[in-house]
Amino acid sequence: MNPDERRYEDKQAFTILEVQELNVNYGGIQALKNINLTIQKGEVVTLIGANGAGKTTTLRAISKIVNPKSGEIIYSGRNITRRQAHEVVKLGIAHCPEGRRVLARQTVLDNLLLGAYIRANQVEVKADVQRQFELFPRLAQRRNQLAGTLSGGEQQMLAIARAVMSKPKLLLLDEPSLGLAPAIVREIFSIIQNLRATGVTILLVEQNANLALQIADRGYVLDAGSITLTGAASELISDERVRKAYLG
Repeated sequence: MNPDERRYEDKQAFTILEVQELNVNYGGIQALKNINLTIQKGEVVTLIGANGAGKTTTLRAISKIVNPKSGEIIYSGRNITRRQAHEVVKLGIAHCPEGRRVLARQTVLDNLLLGAYIRANQVEVKADVQRQFELFPRLAQRRNQLAGTLSGGEQQMLAIARAVMSKPKLLLLDEPSLGLAPAIVREIFSIIQNLRATGVTILLVEQNANLALQIADRGYVLDAGSITLTGAASELISDERVRKAYLG
């Protein structure tokens, strides 16, 4: 094997997600246009862009909530383009959606247990519930409280914890700071960094582009369904085009 082939194999070994020429339509509207992106194991990668740019649609296509018109999604060497959403969860992708979507009439504990529905080992599930309560002490205090009675910040914590209960290798986070007070946002982003430290790879969509780029390794800028710019987070945060359009 020559050095170039070895470098290619090494790169593939560390690539957890590769999206190739992805196109998604909603009726007659093309929401995503030839999207190409890669994520390496252990990275935090952020998608930034204006409302309607295609960020949420990208996450929904990866988690198979929506089906692409064309293109391919490769996860850990497997082509998952035609897989169903429940199959993708079993393979190790969890999606924490915009708006939190907790089960309001179920308790905090029941929400967490439902997040682990694909897992058979109940001893391990019980241990992971305890880990989530250690990571989110507020949830531990409210374990028997109905999720719909939690504050917005607590519901966001629960949504993240519920996603993590499936033991994902890749976590898709959609607008985790939306509608939250600054102090709670800081707490949520501290939790995201803690998750990254445990080895979870994260693809983050976040309205606060400045904050997202501060914790990300790399970023992609989406505009009207197309990727217009990509680079290291440190480069993007100092790029005049990004600063003018998204950083205020």
